Amino acid sequence: MTTTTANGEHQIGHNRLQWQMLAGFATGLLLGLAVYSFAGGAQWVEYVVTYVTNPIGQIFLRLLFMLVIPLLFSALVVGVAEMGEAAALKKIGIRTLVYTVVVSSIAVAVSLTVVNVLQPGAGVDRAAAQELLVQGQEGAKGIVQKSAETPSGVDAVINIVPSNFITAMSQNDILAVMFFALFFGIGLLLTNSPNTEKLKQGIEAVFEISMKLIGLVIRLAPIAIFCFMFNLASQFGWEIIEKLAAYVGVVLLALAIQMFGVFPIILKFIARKSPIAFFSETREAFVMAFSTASSNATLPTALRVAKDQLKLPEKVSRFVLTIGATANQNGTAMFEGVTVLFLAQFFGVDLTLQQQLFVMLICILGGIGTAGVPAGSLPVIALILAGIGVPPEALGLILGVDRLLDMCRTTLNVIGDLVAAQVISSQTLAAEAKAGLGAEAGPS
Repeated sequence: MTTTTANGEHQIGHNRLQWQMLAGFATGLLLGLAVYSFAGGAQWVEYVVTYVTNPIGQIFLRLLFMLVIPLLFSALVVGVAEMGEAAALKKIGIRTLVYTVVVSSIAVAVSLTVVNVLQPGAGVDRAAAQELLVQGQEGAKGIVQKSAETPSGVDAVINIVPSNFITAMSQNDILAVMFFALFFGIGLLLTNSPNTEKLKQGIEAVFEISMKLIGLVIRLAPIAIFCFMFNLASQFGWEIIEKLAAYVGVVLLALAIQMFGVFPIILKFIARKSPIAFFSETREAFVMAFSTASSNATLPTALRVAKDQLKLPEKVSRFVLTIGATANQNGTAMFEGVTVLFLAQFFGVDLTLQQQLFVMLICILGGIGTAGVPAGSLPVIALILAGIGVPPEALGLILGVDRLLDMCRTTLNVIGDLVAAQVISSQTLAAEAKAGLGAEAGPS
């Protein structure tokens, strides 16, 4: 009873925060537009931006950057280590891992293609964009200065494997940190002893503490969003409204392609399941995911739908859906990809093919390592932006419209998990049937 009450209070608090973020977004936008219209270029506006709103926003971002490495490291290690069930379900674990990587890659490729073709962030005033870009780079100097020294070609591949994990953390080398976390998680998975179990519990505690602190920092988001939007609107004016509408449209288009294009193909030709029947049977999970905007909160409903509606074997669906709630987040990966490229276009940062492949790889890993809770992808996006030379405070441009997008991408995450459970179940049953036939045909 206490748990139910706590969950209810948490949901009420989250909804209140969402309204506060929206209020901060709207107030900052409207005030910034008014300043742009009636006092554009005034000296007092520059003073307010330089000594008030910009420092507040930078402190918020620094708090996020301070927590992003321990959050990502602990989330990835725990995510891999929790595949301990794979010792008994080794084939199911391998199938789930391969499926997750392949489908996540397709999802990110779709999102990057859509945003490159439609260019929702292109066409803004380059002078104003470059001025804000310089300000942003100066504000995040400690993080972005290494982007000019980023290795390329074969060196870039080699540098994914860190020679010193502590150095990788201190330099915010997110790829190297993620590689070590995955490698370390595999080590925990393969080493079964009382000591490693204690270590796993300790890393889980780091994850819980990081999530708690992220939750506290996010409470400052309404104030930070107000500052971000005031800075942006006072410089870009009414052009921001048009670009925001284009951004929302592109995100929803990319999610729709994955949901109603890619998933039906997978269901029809790999799972041998009617897409129409599947979507009809999973409508309860649709509604729950859309309303809560949390993959973790929807997990009990997804498990029930898999058992009662899809009639999937519990040993498979329970494993796939539990892992998928944090490791198979197609919607989150797509959202991160679209957001990063949109903001790069907005600020006139031309990304090379190699840089876009870097973004794609981080988004795939981010879909695996990001917590299945609202705003869980925010630190990852901020770190990617800093790494490619885009001011991280540009996140304020999209946070005010993030509630609707969060609901939509969470729906894709949950349905994607159920599609994975359907695919893995069909493959497992087919393999078991084939093994049974082989046993019957063999010598008695």
